[in-house]
Amino acid sequence: RETRAVIEQYVGVTGHDWFDRFTSDVEPMALRYFETLRAGTYNGHLEAATASKVASLFRFATGATRFESYQVEFGKVGTPGVIVEDLAVALTDAIDELTRPVDAIKHQAKTVTVGISRADESLLQAPLIQEVLATGCPRDRLGYRTLRTLAAVSPAVGEVVGYTRYRVEGEPRTGAAQLFVTDRGGIATSIKSRVERDPTLRGNKHRVSVERAPIVTVGSDDRVVLIVPEVKDGETTGLTLCHLRLVEDLGAATARTILQGYRDRYRQLVDVVTEHQPTFRDDLLAHVPTVDLLTAPISDVAARWDEPRPT
Repeated sequence: RETRAVIEQYVGVTGHDWFDRFTSDVEPMALRYFETLRAGTYNGHLEAATASKVASLFRFATGATRFESYQVEFGKVGTPGVIVEDLAVALTDAIDELTRPVDAIKHQAKTVTVGISRADESLLQAPLIQEVLATGCPRDRLGYRTLRTLAAVSPAVGEVVGYTRYRVEGEPRTGAAQLFVTDRGGIATSIKSRVERDPTLRGNKHRVSVERAPIVTVGSDDRVVLIVPEVKDGETTGLTLCHLRLVEDLGAATARTILQGYRDRYRQLVDVVTEHQPTFRDDLLAHVPTVDLLTAPISDVAARWDEPRPT
């Protein structure tokens, strides 16, 4: 009941960082649940399936289990909204088994799930996510980490000018997987794909397939592209490659926000710079070209903090 009360506080929540706060709020209740479970207090009162489901959902809700495993266990993409909704329903079932009747609590559960789902919907409104979905990339193939990354990078993208979608066959980790073009759009229709003569999955496409995380890179033809993994049941089944036109003059604050959400580049940059500088100047981010912010080696970007500046 205490956990359900915490969940109800997040009904109608907005913003991308609410789940971090939720995790901190619910962790004490999760710890008490596991202590009670280990002590055998629920034996004979709580169905084994219910106890197991609540335990699993608590692990996802507290960050102990990665979101990427959610689809394998529950058959759907794990996002904060989905996890909290499912936890609310599982808790309702548990309360039902422990204290009958609970018709009022079941009614509250419906209200909670409707309210929490809106938080995921707000994330999906990021322009870059909308562009990726418009290519035909299935929503249920985009994991939460991918959605967060795309939302973070979105302010740096002025336009998606073309795309190519690929099917991945084989296991990327073994090095024996292959790529096959399934669709094209925009400028990509006039670009000959390397995989047409050599379908071997390699390079950055292989990296994205193995890491299951998006990457922005510059191709051999100097075009800036975004490679997005399409994942089902923990395995990469396809890739969506988008040709990008980047926004320049982002401003220091926007550049920092982008780097904080994209492959942890902000923390890496600060670490490299402060290795030989007493402080890190955020204002200098405004002078770094957007393509370098996203694609250049961190050491090359950090070198700009060594350049003499007018006082």
